[in-house]
Amino acid sequence: MAMQGRWILAGVAAVAATGTAALIAAPAASGPKARYAMDVTTTSGFMAGGVNPLAMLRGGGGDATAHQLTLRLGSSSAAAGSPAADHFMPAGMKLGLSVPLATPQQRNSNSADSLADSGTPEDFQRPKGRLLLFWGCGAHAGPGQPVVIDFAKLAQGQMPPNLFSTTVPVDRGPTAASSRTFGEWPNSKAKRTTIPAGASLIGDHRIAGNYSPEIKFALTQDFMPAMRASSKAGADGSVTLSWQPVDAATGYYAWAMGAATMGEEGGDMVWWTSAGRKEFGAGLADWVAPATVRRLIGEKVVLPPGQTSCTMPAEVKATGAMLMTQLHAYGPEADFSYPPRPAKAPATWAPDWTARVRYKSNTSLMLGMPGMGEMMGGRNNARSTDESRQEAPPKKCKPSLGGVLKGKIC
Repeated sequence: MAMQGRWILAGVAAVAATGTAALIAAPAASGPKARYAMDVTTTSGFMAGGVNPLAMLRGGGGDATAHQLTLRLGSSSAAAGSPAADHFMPAGMKLGLSVPLATPQQRNSNSADSLADSGTPEDFQRPKGRLLLFWGCGAHAGPGQPVVIDFAKLAQGQMPPNLFSTTVPVDRGPTAASSRTFGEWPNSKAKRTTIPAGASLIGDHRIAGNYSPEIKFALTQDFMPAMRASSKAGADGSVTLSWQPVDAATGYYAWAMGAATMGEEGGDMVWWTSAGRKEFGAGLADWVAPATVRRLIGEKVVLPPGQTSCTMPAEVKATGAMLMTQLHAYGPEADFSYPPRPAKAPATWAPDWTARVRYKSNTSLMLGMPGMGEMMGGRNNARSTDESRQEAPPKKCKPSLGGVLKGKIC
């Protein structure tokens, strides 16, 4: 559902022709010879790969935690032969001496490739029906909600104003499209593409290849802690999301998306965000630089790092949608360059290379799941969840996300 939500967002932007591509930061012509990006994520909840159906039924996300690392090297130089580059890791990463940064096969710059680069599948189809938009923390939705987007009208270019803006920039960093030569990890050439348990980023990092200068930097910030969150339904129909503070978090953001008419083509979709104003910038679900987070906190778009709860309005839950909820803890950012950036760098300053390390932590919860009694065929509805679990423990199986969305544990 999280990926489906991203596809819908990308589809809305594509159909409406809002100029999303203009939000993607591109290197200047006089920029560095090489740019390196490390995107560091801590994921918890059922999207971390360990679905706990019982935790989901209680409005939680489970205890699973996973670390992800995305590495991208872009250069303005051609390779001396076949492109080759490696990231040499600290021993604490448990990934061996290095991981290869593979150069992907070149693709034509057509619309399908553009959608794929934005996280949208090539077989994306315009959604049918309506999208109901809610925003803000509070027991009840504010005035003017929901904003209703009719996908049929959207396809005709009738886009409601002021939904997507440049105040939340989407910064992809180096990409194959913005680089003469490009390498990335994970990739199919790597012996391992997952991060081992207990791995640590702290220590010296070195990137070496035949199409960029050697890049060296040291990290003192490790993976961010996992987010631990839960939800509680109120008597008025609202739902309060709560989470434990996350060390190094610069701010928080929550969003939920789901179908009000599950399984019916053309039914209503529901989208809610914790933003205090009508702001649905796609960059909010991505990495956001600390300076931008501070600005967005002041603009009531992002929740401050001291806030640990947000109430979803009753009107959102009243739609009957089964909501997949994501909580984001934006993290710090470390920037390096050679030569080091001067305190008052002139506009013409162009280092040999730059490297940026971005951190975030996120978790997922499922709201609107059928109750335990319904899961058991309506038996023992009056019993507590704990008693039901003791009497009829779940079968040991591997739940599918599709089954979960249809109200089935297995």
